[in-house]
Amino acid sequence: MNFRKLAALGAAVAVALSVSACGARGGDDAADAGNGASEDQGIKIGIAMPQKTSQNWVEAETIFKEQCAELKAECDIQFANGGVSEQQNQIGSMIAKGVQVLVIGAIDGSQLGSQLDQAAAAGIKIVAYDRLLTNTKNIDYYIAYDNFHVGELQGQALLDGLKEQKGDGPYQVEVFAGSPDDANSLKFFNGAMSVLTPKIDDGTLVVGSGQKEFSQAATQGWDPKNAQNRMDSLLASTYTGTAAPDGILSPNDTLARAVLTSVGEQRPRPVVTGQDSEDESVTLVAQGVQYSTIYKDTRALVVAASKLASQLAKGEEPSVDGVTVDQEQYESVEGNPVKSFLLSPVIVTKDNAAEVYKNDETRSKLVADATK
Repeated sequence: MNFRKLAALGAAVAVALSVSACGARGGDDAADAGNGASEDQGIKIGIAMPQKTSQNWVEAETIFKEQCAELKAECDIQFANGGVSEQQNQIGSMIAKGVQVLVIGAIDGSQLGSQLDQAAAAGIKIVAYDRLLTNTKNIDYYIAYDNFHVGELQGQALLDGLKEQKGDGPYQVEVFAGSPDDANSLKFFNGAMSVLTPKIDDGTLVVGSGQKEFSQAATQGWDPKNAQNRMDSLLASTYTGTAAPDGILSPNDTLARAVLTSVGEQRPRPVVTGQDSEDESVTLVAQGVQYSTIYKDTRALVVAASKLASQLAKGEEPSVDGVTVDQEQYESVEGNPVKSFLLSPVIVTKDNAAEVYKNDETRSKLVADATK
């Protein structure tokens, strides 16, 4: 399927999934407990989130607070900006407080086994949010965007952008991946490489540095400094003078901007992919500086996750609208598939940005301002 067909399909899904005319913004750095709590309802939900490494996590906090108030649920919302050990302690505290459901966006989904054992023993339902929990069978549900498909869209966007902006191939490219402690990173990478590898094999794409394995492309901690340093090294070792790769597979917007900063203004601008529709990258995509991003409406995901948690706390059979139910693709350990509720991501380029963001007040304004 070519990019334009994918974009059209994605736009249709975005309309179907639209939950609000405006995405939430803001959110303070302090952990918040008891947002909109109503003890009469008896619903207690623990929401354990990772470090605030990108804009979507900041947005999620505000939306979770809104949803907890609307659902009259007592929510303990914690961000583990101090790392894995802090998140382990936070989850332990939530268990001690008697939550009925844990919604966990893990820093490292493989490092929470002891806490999940305790939760399961206490009869607490466990929902993995955005990032899969691994190395455990103690997980009830997973809710996220379809991360393998995110990678497929990124890979196809890279091919389309190269053809559109760089003429006929072969093309020199470099590939970047997310943090190896985030289970999503390999999904993104494998999805993208499922599209790109056939083109590498037939010679259409050439990875200039030869670094095309996940272990070589990974960016520890999703840290843009690490991505920029690696791009600096690749330029110095592989691209002489003012040369640059024709395209760069970047798994998210923060890293996309980092590699673009590394390339700078003196070299030809490569086609660069991204993800998350962060404000700065929305502007860059609308201006044609960053070729693409992915729109994963945080509000739609948080609303769905909040309603799922509320249903589980009440002992109701879970039912999530506007998602694909998958019971095979995601395994917490080998042989233990997790029932997954998957929302559909949408690819965004300069050509379709206004249409994709038309129901998002903030991002639609960014597009309009960028194209004046």
